[in-house]
Amino acid sequence: MWDNAPLLRCIAGALFFASVLAILYGAGHYVVHQPKLLPIKSVRLADVPQRVDPEQVLAVVKREVRGNFLTVDIDRLRRQLEKLPWVRSVSVRREYPNRLAVTFEEHSAVARRNDVALVNRQGEVFYGETAEKLPRFFGVDGSSHEVLQQYAKFSEQLSPLNLGLTELTLSPRHAWRLNLSNAMVVELGREAMEQRLARFVSVYRYSLLPIDGGLNKTVVDMRYRYGFTVKGRHA
Repeated sequence: MWDNAPLLRCIAGALFFASVLAILYGAGHYVVHQPKLLPIKSVRLADVPQRVDPEQVLAVVKREVRGNFLTVDIDRLRRQLEKLPWVRSVSVRREYPNRLAVTFEEHSAVARRNDVALVNRQGEVFYGETAEKLPRFFGVDGSSHEVLQQYAKFSEQLSPLNLGLTELTLSPRHAWRLNLSNAMVVELGREAMEQRLARFVSVYRYSLLPIDGGLNKTVVDMRYRYGFTVKGRHA
């Protein structure tokens, strides 16, 4: 091989070309990572958060925005912002030449879950503080989406009676219990829940409304095939 002059010239040329590329890459990497080149001068919120604390947002931005417009780690910034209370998702994008734009999607709470967390419109569990009066959901882990779906169905069935749901419970045995806005408790059990609640609605005005308010802690058990029972104490 050492006697092959054309081959040696080819190898030398390839090595020279590779060296030039390495030098150019190193120089480019050095220049791009200079903070004074295209520095980030501002972070713009695309909309004003309603629930997210602006001071917490500012603290995360100050801590996580490093480098310049080209090198800032926007994925890391997004992940850190998504850890803030009431944040469901975050979008971060570059706006040439020196600004980042941040868009928040906030949770919209529809219920409390097991008195320790909240449930959003998508049935997702999250943690946050709110003074809103919300219905309470109780159930095993992973059941929040199912409970939310049933809450919507049960609420629609109860709407002709102008009754709302204040509490909805799904037991570990998959039995349903409804606490209504008139302080009644309705036991639906594990089967044919919509049919049993429809029967409750159909008999409420002439069988249950007359005693509504006359009993304390009224429990209506609809788990019977053809009837129901009422338990409570006279006020």
